[in-house]
Amino acid sequence: MVADDFPDDSLEWLQAHLDGIPQVRAMQVRVIAGDDGARLRLHAPLGPNVNDKGSAFGGSLVSLMTLAGWGLATRQLARAGLQADVYVADSTVRYLAPLYAALEAEAWLEEGAWEDFVATFRQRGRARCRIAARVALADGGDATVFSGRFVALARP
Repeated sequence: MVADDFPDDSLEWLQAHLDGIPQVRAMQVRVIAGDDGARLRLHAPLGPNVNDKGSAFGGSLVSLMTLAGWGLATRQLARAGLQADVYVADSTVRYLAPLYAALEAEAWLEEGAWEDFVATFRQRGRARCRIAARVALADGGDATVFSGRFVALARP
């Protein structure tokens, strides 16, 4: 990612970037909301993400939540005008109930503040953050929850 290529409408840039990843295209992932950078929501239809039981495939659920976390951290740095590569370092996921509808993941900063993440990156050329995400059921309960540590590294 090059900060100069990051337009004012960062959600459109993020969608175009995600569309460049073959697996994401196959999942038909769409960016649906950004909440001024504090949260990010991604959507994927059930059809290409269904398992043999007619519910959402576990791999699609964790992929969508990981992408939402990656997108959120990537967006924070790019909005600050910084060039970085963001990676998921580790994560935990809990599958709580089967989902028989479209997948919608929402991610947010789990601990700390974005200002600290950006300041650390500016100072050290690397930073980490912990991001939480969830995919909700139609009734508002949790289908799947995620906690991941993301690492941003300056490009050489």
